[in-house]
Amino acid sequence: MTTADQSPLGKTSAYQTQYAPDLLFPIPRQGKRDELQLNGTLPFFGVDIWNAYEISWLNMRGKPQVAIATITAPADTPNIIESKSFKLYLNSFNQTRLANEEALLALLREDLSAGFGAPVQVTLTLPEQFETLKMGELDGLLLDRLDIEVDQYSPMPSLLSASHDEAPVEEKLVSHLLKSNCLVTGQPDWASVQIHYIGPQIDQEGLLRYLIGFREHNEFHEQCVERIFVDIMRACKPQKLAVYARYTRRGGLDINPWRTNFTSGRPPNLRNARQ
Repeated sequence: MTTADQSPLGKTSAYQTQYAPDLLFPIPRQGKRDELQLNGTLPFFGVDIWNAYEISWLNMRGKPQVAIATITAPADTPNIIESKSFKLYLNSFNQTRLANEEALLALLREDLSAGFGAPVQVTLTLPEQFETLKMGELDGLLLDRLDIEVDQYSPMPSLLSASHDEAPVEEKLVSHLLKSNCLVTGQPDWASVQIHYIGPQIDQEGLLRYLIGFREHNEFHEQCVERIFVDIMRACKPQKLAVYARYTRRGGLDINPWRTNFTSGRPPNLRNARQ
């Protein structure tokens, strides 16, 4: 078993520049799910979408190559990968000679699947394809327009409520005010979040106060999104719910968890303005 306090986070690290897959540090998902009383069948499925902007290696003649990688890990993989260890692992390719990008992809898929504990998808965007990449913002009604007073900065599910005596609605609600802190170092993590649901209409002021409540909360990105999903399901009881967060990058990596019980509709991996 590995725990967050045993990870490279918050510790001085020697940057290796030769391929070193042992740098990856997996952390079991189940520990935090136990806190949410999630045992057995999960109430959601989804993915964690990682974008790695600082990947470089050498070709067989020693010339540096660069690319952007996208890693898609299903939410039911046994582990997450601690992000600093992910960065250290990617840096270990910096002086590693590889025959071509297919050789890099093969190593990434093998090592990351082993770390997450199940197969993950890895794709590379090469420099000649950079111009095809697009940006976009989360679609939905902006909660941040609400002029509210806030005095609680830890997540409080009691702030969540819905109109159960009225007809169900379908809404997408967006906030750019989600901030949480790294579980180990306390460093801030910034995100935009989209709540898509079908069910009793959720009280928007309460939802915004709840989301702002993560401001002094210490958890990894994936854990925060699962907490939001579970708290909304339990307090508001929508028939369908999806929670998607786009976190700003750190160390050349951004992590974008999506949790849902809709049967379709994976969101696009569009980099937003703050990423």
